[in-house]
Amino acid sequence: MSQGLIEAGRHAARKEFSRRAFLKLGVSAGVAASGGLLIGFSLPAASQDQGKGKSVIGGDGIETPQDGVFAPNAFVQIDKSGKVVLIMPKVEMGQGVYTALPMLIAEELDVPLDSVTIDHAPPNEKLFTDPLLGGQLTGGSTSVRYAWEPLRKAGAAARMMLVAAAAQQWQCDPSSCQAQAGKVMHASGDRSASYGDLAEAAAKLPVPQDIKLKDHKDFKIVGTPVKRLDSPEKVDGTAVFGLDVRLPGMVYAAIVNCPVFGGTLASVDDSNAKKIPGVRQIVKFDNGVAVIGDHTWAAKRGAAALQIQWNEGPGAKVSTKQIVDDMANASQRAGAVARKDGDVNNAFSNAKTRVDAIYVQPLLAHATMEPVNCTVHVRPDGCDIWLGTQVPTRIRDAGMKATGLPAEKIVVHNHLLGGGFGRRLEFDMATQALKIGKALGVPVKVTWSREEDIQHDMYRPCYYDKLSAGLDANGKPIAWTHRIVGSSVLARFAPPAVKDGVDPDAVEVASDLPYDLPNQLVDYVRLEPHDVPTAFWRGVGPTRGTFVVESFIDELAAQAKADPVKYRRDLLGKSPRARNALDVATQAAGWGQALPQGQGRGVSVMHAFGSFFAIVADVAVDKDGAVKVNRIVCAVDCGMVVNPNTVEAQVQGGIIFGITAALYSEITIKDGRVEQSNFTDYRMLRIHETPPVEVHIVKSTEAPGGIGEPGTAALAPAITNAIYAATGKRLRQLPVGDQLRSA
Repeated sequence: MSQGLIEAGRHAARKEFSRRAFLKLGVSAGVAASGGLLIGFSLPAASQDQGKGKSVIGGDGIETPQDGVFAPNAFVQIDKSGKVVLIMPKVEMGQGVYTALPMLIAEELDVPLDSVTIDHAPPNEKLFTDPLLGGQLTGGSTSVRYAWEPLRKAGAAARMMLVAAAAQQWQCDPSSCQAQAGKVMHASGDRSASYGDLAEAAAKLPVPQDIKLKDHKDFKIVGTPVKRLDSPEKVDGTAVFGLDVRLPGMVYAAIVNCPVFGGTLASVDDSNAKKIPGVRQIVKFDNGVAVIGDHTWAAKRGAAALQIQWNEGPGAKVSTKQIVDDMANASQRAGAVARKDGDVNNAFSNAKTRVDAIYVQPLLAHATMEPVNCTVHVRPDGCDIWLGTQVPTRIRDAGMKATGLPAEKIVVHNHLLGGGFGRRLEFDMATQALKIGKALGVPVKVTWSREEDIQHDMYRPCYYDKLSAGLDANGKPIAWTHRIVGSSVLARFAPPAVKDGVDPDAVEVASDLPYDLPNQLVDYVRLEPHDVPTAFWRGVGPTRGTFVVESFIDELAAQAKADPVKYRRDLLGKSPRARNALDVATQAAGWGQALPQGQGRGVSVMHAFGSFFAIVADVAVDKDGAVKVNRIVCAVDCGMVVNPNTVEAQVQGGIIFGITAALYSEITIKDGRVEQSNFTDYRMLRIHETPPVEVHIVKSTEAPGGIGEPGTAALAPAITNAIYAATGKRLRQLPVGDQLRSA
């Protein structure tokens, strides 16, 4: 996800707040039900009556605001045993938040990291809303960005109150006491008390209004390389993902969805399916059929034995060619203006050279390691839902809609996610499972096969970009136009975010370039690809936007007969962090050093998610046109780093994800049907094809930026620019695939 989704969140929230308000913190303290200290923190904290030490314990056993003054979204609890619990409003899908966010608490609270445990937050947007996104969801590379100050303040406030409690008991000045490793120590060295011993007394004290955070130079945990806390259970197999859920009396469902977008079920002959041992029941719904079995294998065999007739409808005429042709035609009309600077027409008339280009990007599937799944138990008096989701409140709401039950009767059991990439921002899998669960009345696990997962995904939109630039006598761009044609995910996901016809996600990066371009016009034409559903995909707007912008900048450098790096540096005078990242990456990659024939080196620069990236790719193209990525060097300026290990892993994973997409990934449609079905034809990068990825982290004292998506977003143009350097052939369409073989 991206800044576009952040904008969606801001509009979707009940109120809009300034950035300053986002960073305000409300802290309340009270005695937890078990007896102890509970610190709740709130973002935003506008109009709060802070510092009164008042609190109420809610029905979830979590401190809730009194008289609606607070809107907490996470909590730190310390019980009498000294146990520290962070009630986590974010989900872990491989990005490392179950390590990074506890590091923030442990740092300011002065406790060992391994003493902090995590509880999943229940669906409750009042308590757990991320103000950057306007809801209780995980995405947009915002987890550390939004938690950076609030979590540290929550830990610091707790520490100060524990010290004050100790000083009160010892009848001494708090300045003579110091928190250390879960204890409060007196300067004399003859008195100490554990946090557990002090928790109840500390909870009765007023909350400090002036919360002093540690100076960065005093950090002991934040900024150090820490091993992932969730790794051991993932290695030994004890980690529980949605697919691992097992319940007494549970049955299993295999799905057959209509293969044509927008089609519905006409009829089904299930006689052969019912003959298969272990098949219990057949459930029909509007656009599919579920086979219920005693185990997955029985359900899967039963699904294969169904003879189904579909009402295909007009969607059966849809093809990839038709979608692209429609976008090309739509690009001829003016769009909603996303950015307009200077006088573009006059600048073009004064330009010495004009460069035009069209870029096309395909539909993409998510293909997460863990296929779509959802387990439900629908009863007259309640409903339980087990899955891994990025949007627990939307899952709860889907349960309410499907069952007619009130929110308090819907229980969402959220688990680790075996990959999200935006796919689990959707709740279609839950809606389908709930339909089946209502028909059965017993626990049922609904699992999509890999084929169903790929052929019925919510796809990354395809895009058609039309660009023109006017260059002066020195080759510098003095005019720039960029028209973007494609689907609007936000129009469906968060309609208020789309203003004056502009989807902020679709135009991201394109409408806020790091380069100095005095005259530019960026507009957007919304065009939905018939009945093909579209959704967020790792990096979203920046992924599509960076490929186009950085490829076109490379074209302008070639037209000006300039070195691509120098050309960029000359345009980055107003973005020193981007230019510095470019310098770090190119120096580490050995930019300018000669490569053997058939090899090339390409570069890209990006500012998105609050971070600055530069990537250099070395590629080789053989005589048959096959592309091999030999090496990737990346410079990352993501502000203050919480866990360098996480940053490096996320960048490496994002880059590998991006290489796969750039070289191979494409969803094509024929007769209304997705042609790809599994990893045989929607292939992944193999281990032996994976290049070394060097990550150079730029030291910074700026607030943290996002890190989960930028690696993917900045990758593709570095590869295609390297291909141009190796072959002289400019690729304006993804994936690279066989383009060089046919060129």
